[in-house]
Amino acid sequence: MKQQASETHGAPSRVITQRVACDWRRAYKVAADPVRLPEWASGLSRSAVLPQGDHWIVRTPENGDARMRFAPPNDFGVLDHWVAPEDVPEVYVPFRVIGVAPDVCELQFTLLRQPHMDDAAFARDAEWIVRDLQSLQRLLEAG
Repeated sequence: MKQQASETHGAPSRVITQRVACDWRRAYKVAADPVRLPEWASGLSRSAVLPQGDHWIVRTPENGDARMRFAPPNDFGVLDHWVAPEDVPEVYVPFRVIGVAPDVCELQFTLLRQPHMDDAAFARDAEWIVRDLQSLQRLLEAG
């Protein structure tokens, strides 16, 4: 396994976390609402998110339109989603909201390295996710 990891240019995944002064249920409700994505998820959508059947259409900043689908609503804080930019295989995105104390939660986003990603692309995506989670934190803490 270690040999395989080195062949894929470093770590195969990275968990990015952000603490938020907010009840996890409220954080989940906001983060799970596709219509609110443009308010905080600049890496995914900068404009209106449009429903289309069992998925949503988002306009990504780098890859044009993409189909997006979400894990079913749940009581566990699971915000997993799948994104399929045009002409690119669907990408699985694990994302959780976890209550860690009264009125404090943690956002946990797992960035999975895709086969085509070199170290620079992986680092760029990680930085973008950090910025987006910080935007979500500001949105949630503002009320």
